[in-house]
Amino acid sequence: MKRWAYLVVLFYFLILIAFTSPLLFAAFYPDTIDSRGIYSEWIYWAGLGILVVAQGVMLLIPVDHSLGRPTARRSVLWTLLASGFLMGVLGVGAAISLDEFFRKDKAMTSEAAIPWAILVLVWAAWTVVFYRTSQGAAAMDVVTRQCQYLLKGSILELLVAVPTHIVARARDYCCAGFLTFLGIAFGISVMLLSFGPGVFFLFTARWKRLHPQTGQSSN
Repeated sequence: MKRWAYLVVLFYFLILIAFTSPLLFAAFYPDTIDSRGIYSEWIYWAGLGILVVAQGVMLLIPVDHSLGRPTARRSVLWTLLASGFLMGVLGVGAAISLDEFFRKDKAMTSEAAIPWAILVLVWAAWTVVFYRTSQGAAAMDVVTRQCQYLLKGSILELLVAVPTHIVARARDYCCAGFLTFLGIAFGISVMLLSFGPGVFFLFTARWKRLHPQTGQSSN
């Protein structure tokens, strides 16, 4: 079943790439944004790489479950860290969106370390929350609960990022709406990622129905 997990991760990666240009167009219309330039930026690919790794980590437990393997505590720990990190990303997205909304072109001009501090603090806090809620729960219940939190968190973050982006784009300073755009991108990315485990089970369930003997032998 690992190949289906790889397929889900690849699918997620391709969706992020495919959505980049339309999202830029929608966010900055009627201004013209050359989306080709972003594909040459290393930070873009580094960010995608981190999200893809997080998606892979979130699939560790579902893969073991599909293979009938006992879930190692290490797998649960990695999943807790990944989900906590993603909540930190959402926290950063909301923070920079609000910062641009209130401080306009002065947003994040002299406090570059603040987003990193928010990321670390929210990451640590939510990792602790996920750890405590995982005590005594089945491994798959842990993953399901984390995905639900990530989905709800991404929706709440978008409820902050989208309105602030609309306001920012109505202003006349340079790069208006860039930080709020990042907030929207973070929210959509985490939202799509939260569906990964569910998509994986759809793939594996379909495969087992079509190839029951092959599915049994692969286990």
